[in-house]
Amino acid sequence: MRVADEDPREGDGSFDATARIVDAGGTDDDGTVEAALRPRRLSEFPGQPKVRDQLGLVLEAARRRGSPPDHVLLSGPPGLGKTTLAMIVAAELEQPIRVTSGPAIQHAGDLASVLSSLVEGEVLFLDEIHRMSRPAEEMLYLAMEDFRVDVIVGKGPGATAIPLELPPFTVVGATTRAGLLPAPLRDRFGFTGHLDFYEVADLERILQRSARLLSVPADADALAEIALRSRGTPRVANRLLRRVRDWAQVHGSGHVDLTAAQSALSLFDVDEVGLDRLDRAVLEAMCRRFGGGPVGLSTLAVAVGEETDTVETVAEPYLVRQGYIVRSPRGRLATPMAWQHLGLTPPPGAQPPLQLPEASDGGRFG
Repeated sequence: MRVADEDPREGDGSFDATARIVDAGGTDDDGTVEAALRPRRLSEFPGQPKVRDQLGLVLEAARRRGSPPDHVLLSGPPGLGKTTLAMIVAAELEQPIRVTSGPAIQHAGDLASVLSSLVEGEVLFLDEIHRMSRPAEEMLYLAMEDFRVDVIVGKGPGATAIPLELPPFTVVGATTRAGLLPAPLRDRFGFTGHLDFYEVADLERILQRSARLLSVPADADALAEIALRSRGTPRVANRLLRRVRDWAQVHGSGHVDLTAAQSALSLFDVDEVGLDRLDRAVLEAMCRRFGGGPVGLSTLAVAVGEETDTVETVAEPYLVRQGYIVRSPRGRLATPMAWQHLGLTPPPGAQPPLQLPEASDGGRFG
């Protein structure tokens, strides 16, 4: 896998979106292609106008001061561009980026090893930051605020704390569960941006760019159909584009038209409103097995054969946003829209309240 131009940036530092992704073997690895499709600069980042403008202001002010910007926290459902924005922060600052994740840092020593190797101005990207261990979190507090860590030498009464000074750096944290971040850690981020699901028009622009980079000939109405079924998520949109391309190459002429898009999406169990197998399984369980609810999260997860985290972070956010289910202190409830989508008649009294209070633990009932 390679990009046609070794350095696709113009003299002014902008990325040339017309550069093509070329695969010498005629096939592509999804992870490699997904990374190659990421925008390289903030000006190319589609959608999320408020977060983009706010982050642009923070970065430009830091550049003018000649100092690292405040630490950045990005939250939102998976696939909306948190990792892409972290890469863009480093590119805009023209600084290297160190990438790790919360699950990989289970001991304070793991974090101390990463922090001690940072250079001045470097960007440290911590994905799924809410899954760090508590000792590592406490070490990160001091590092973010005072740019130093205390290394403990020895054990017991003879243990000694040796302060280790760190060069100024910027932490970019990403989380799908902002509510699980402890307040002391959350308060140390100078900028917090929440990424929301994308509008269909923004997804169409993303797909147009991706089709150019992948050298996929595609009609506008086909890309609009894919965008409509992409659950408001760029990662899903790019994945569906590649599957529609595969269908067009095997069963069609290689040109992605509306018929190819509809046929491919039907084959991959993506319906007219973007619900996939897991989404429909959740709705089927709620309506057919539990009479519309309320039903607890763990019970629902067992019913569909998935982990609770999968149901809560993958399926539920989109279903709630689209109005198919609601969360209440008693559990999940199916709305009349969910019954109608399955071709079922809602039972009397199925209409839930318009607004239901969220649980303090993020809606994790049952």
